[in-house]
Amino acid sequence: MDSVEVSLLTCQPHDEVYSLYGHTAIRYHDFHQKGSVDAAFNYGVFNFQAPHFVARFVFGLTDYELGAFPYRLFKGEYRRFGSMVTEQVLNLTNEEKLRLRDALGENLRPENRIYRYNYFYNNCTTKARDIIEQCINGKVEYTERKDYTPTYRDMIHDMTERNIWSRWGNDLLLGIKADQPTTQRQQEFLPHNLMYDFDRAQIYENGNYRPLVKERRVSVPAGVQMHEPGFPLSPLQCFIALLAVGLVLFIIQWRMHRIFVVWEVLLMLATGIIGIVLTLMLFSQHPTVSLNLQIILLNPLPFFFLWPVIKGKKTIYWSITVVLASLFLIGGAFQSYAEGIWTLALCLLLQGYLHIIRKH
Repeated sequence: MDSVEVSLLTCQPHDEVYSLYGHTAIRYHDFHQKGSVDAAFNYGVFNFQAPHFVARFVFGLTDYELGAFPYRLFKGEYRRFGSMVTEQVLNLTNEEKLRLRDALGENLRPENRIYRYNYFYNNCTTKARDIIEQCINGKVEYTERKDYTPTYRDMIHDMTERNIWSRWGNDLLLGIKADQPTTQRQQEFLPHNLMYDFDRAQIYENGNYRPLVKERRVSVPAGVQMHEPGFPLSPLQCFIALLAVGLVLFIIQWRMHRIFVVWEVLLMLATGIIGIVLTLMLFSQHPTVSLNLQIILLNPLPFFFLWPVIKGKKTIYWSITVVLASLFLIGGAFQSYAEGIWTLALCLLLQGYLHIIRKH
């Protein structure tokens, strides 16, 4: 095993949606074996064409698997995307390298290679960290990162700064648990956080310390990344435009002493359709989506009153909506909402207020 190097590979994000947060893999390189074994072990293999992939991902029912690829192909893929790959050569003994090789081989068996993926708690990065730690004699001790206690939402915002609609979708689905401070180990679900911690980690064994990483190098230099232009307006801009329309229609309805049913139906459909999604998320296996205060406003309730509203009949829906929208706005003090969603609450409040004053 003297001729073997084992490394942690940390890959820079690129523009594909599945790569917005980067990637982690393990490199096993035997320089002297005949033909030179050089493989990347990747816990991030998935089949996007699998039936109901997106739905299963949202509900926490996605199965990923371990794959092994010639390192030259792995490296070529990230070179093609212009993503930098950083390699941290691990400071392992021959016994530890042999144990890790055998553990990866065992994980690669058809009956073992598939695992239940969870973005925050059991992903390609945490799987690589865990199997490395399990094969080390002694204990890996990480240098504490002081004054750094971001929430899961904070970290996702940092990684989706250039993909504002992806960030908006994440914020819509994530609940109040995503706004709690995280531990250092929880933060290692992100590849660049694990790379940072590995650089400063020590292996403690029999009263002695040795660094976990003995060398760091750039395997693939950063190249030019092509970013496809997205929708020209941000979520906030779209919702501000919605609020502007709502204010104008409120003034017109106020002065004309009438209700625009089409506008009400559009508001109810938007609220109800999003509400169905958030209601379904209550059954997701992702812990961070189980308690989402946005469901106070965004729920399927409008569909129970949609027909009476279309027919112009009197209904208690708007009185209920005023209460729920008010509670929703108060809930913003406890949970971060998707950008601009508060404007929808204000539009509903205005419409509800019209119905209340008409009764008097």
